[in-house]
Order: sequence, then C-alpha cells, then structure tokens
Amino acid sequence: METIPPDPQMDGCVMIRAVMALSGGMDSTGLLLRLLADGYKVSCISYEYGQKHRIELERAKANIEYLEGEGHRVEHKIADLSSAMSLFHSALTSDDIEVPEGYYEEEQMKITVVPNRNAIFASILYGYALSVSHREDCDVDIAMGVHSGDHAIYPDCRPEFYSAIAGAFALGNWGSDRVSFHLPYIDGDKETILRDALESCSVLNLDFERIFENTISSYNPDSEGRASGTSGADIERILAFHALGREDPIEYTKPWKDVLQGALNSQLRFHVMKQNGTEQAFSGEFDKHFEDGVYRCADCSKQLFESDMKYDSGCGWPSFNREISDAKIRRIEDHSHGMIRVELRCSKCDSHLGHVFSESKGERYCINSICLEFTGE
Repeated sequence: METIPPDPQMDGCVMIRAVMALSGGMDSTGLLLRLLADGYKVSCISYEYGQKHRIELERAKANIEYLEGEGHRVEHKIADLSSAMSLFHSALTSDDIEVPEGYYEEEQMKITVVPNRNAIFASILYGYALSVSHREDCDVDIAMGVHSGDHAIYPDCRPEFYSAIAGAFALGNWGSDRVSFHLPYIDGDKETILRDALESCSVLNLDFERIFENTISSYNPDSEGRASGTSGADIERILAFHALGREDPIEYTKPWKDVLQGALNSQLRFHVMKQNGTEQAFSGEFDKHFEDGVYRCADCSKQLFESDMKYDSGCGWPSFNREISDAKIRRIEDHSHGMIRVELRCSKCDSHLGHVFSESKGERYCINSICLEFTGE
C-alpha cells in the first residue's frame, strides 16, 4: 500500500491526520487553526449547496491561500451539492424565503435549518476519511466546528446526533475502527472558539485579524459581500468579539458601534421577552419618551398602548394607565423572586412584557422598553 511521507511542517513528529468541514465562517476557521496548532495534517472540504451566502466559499479559499503563504499546507476541496440540496426547504437556500433577523435562539431562526445538512456533510467527510485512512495507512479524525450555541436551533449540531451517526457509519463501513469524530467545541460557544483561535494564532505565528477578516458568518450579506449584522449568526459572532473586547475585522453594512448596539439589543430582547428577564431601570429607550403614536409588541407588532395612556411614574420603566381594548394582554400570577406580582404577556406571541401594579390612582402597567416598538403619528 502506498503511503504519503510525513509533511515537512511536522518537524519529525508522527503525522496525525484530520479531515474537516471548512465553511469559511469563524467556527470552522477557528477549528482549522486549532488542528494546525495541534500538529495535524489537514484536509478541508467545503460545500457548495446553493446557499445564499456563497461568498463564504471565497473567504475559505482566501484563508487557505494565506495559510499556504505562511508555510502551512492544507488540502482544500469543494464538493458541489447544489443540485441535490436545491430540493430542500430553508431560508438559506430558497429564494422565496427571507433570512430572519434577531437573536440566534429565537423560534423564527428554525427556518434557517437546512434539512439533514450536517448528516450529508458528515457522510461525505466520513467517506473521505475512510479513503484517506486506506490510502495513507493512518488513523483519521473527522473534525467539525459545531458548538453549544447551535444546539437550540440546529438538532444536527448536538452531541447525541454525532454519537448516533458515528455508530451508524461504523456499522455500514469497513475500516471504521481507524476513523473517529473530533468535536472540540461541542460544549463551548463562539467566544470559546475565538479565544482558542487567539491561542492558535500565537502558536502558529499567524495574524488573527487577517484570518478573521477572511471569514464571514452572515446568512444575508449584501451584494458587495458585507455582513448584515442582523442575522442570528451575525449577532452571535458580534457578541463573541465584544466579549473579547475586540472589534470584528470584517466589513458590515453599518459601522461597528451600530451593529454592536443592535446585537446587544437583540440579546437583551430575547432575555426579557423569552426568558422573563428585566432591563435595567432608567436604561430603556421609551422611559422618558412622550411622542404621539402607538406602542406595539416588539416581537409580533401587536398594538398594545397609545401615547395618551403613557405617563411618567418615575419608576424607571415606561408606565401606562391602561391598554388598547383589542390588546387583551394576558395576566398571570407571578411568584418569582419571593414576591407575588401580576405578569403581563402579549396575547398574540406570549412574550413577556412586564408587570401590572395596583396603586391608589389605579393600575400601573410597568413595561420593559425593549419589549416595545413605537410608530409615530
């Protein structure tokens, strides 16, 4: 059997082999850096599957070229699956479905799931890993950059999924004892990946900014390839860079301070409306807002209050003395935090809005600003 001699970049070490999926986004790019830092010889497969954000493939090529220029040889192949996967229903591949905006774990983000995508990708990786193992007479790790931030929306990123398919693939193939799945970020998140990439770049003497400038996470970039900053993947990425105290080096359609504020607002809105959180007193946009118009639910746009119902209670949150009759805001007894209160939830989308209190002058609807949108007259 023909074997491939050790790569010169291994400096005499025993060659360890990996096959991985390289999308051109930050997760898989961070994974590639980790593998190289750990001494792997790496083969990358990127997939053309009719994705609207196809520019990610160009970004993947750019980073492969950069790595090779720095002395790190990486095999890179692109598998064209666009014909087969054009049959699937997803906002990422269907022209008649818009990519939703908002926080990654919002319910509407499920439309970005491409049915069976990771099973298809993993199957191809597994077949290639078996081929590499046979050709080079070596064990092969199949590496994927899936992480815990994907678990809520993407079932095919969960550890139990990979445990199940690894067993199925092993049953269906000879030589599977030499192939294993390697998921180093399965319990981490995008912040974990970025911190790890900083360490890998230091080990490999690579430019972190240059590497991640050559990536894109946006599901809805514009015609110039600039990230929108509004898709779930964008927001998760922006928050990860912010957690590191760094500005994302890629180009967005808006200035960094604007996309960062948008991401922070999306995160807060999800926390308040879907996890029954509360924004900080006196911090909200509508606390001291008294223009004429209508206040709507920020999640579903249902009309809730009119401007003549609003008053300054001094409590630090927007206050209203009544609701629009058609709002039909739900009231639920709330025993959280050792108190007995009446929670308010939108009757259309069931999002948490705030609480209502009985006072000497009547009822006070205490509403989080982040739960509201305003339409002026």
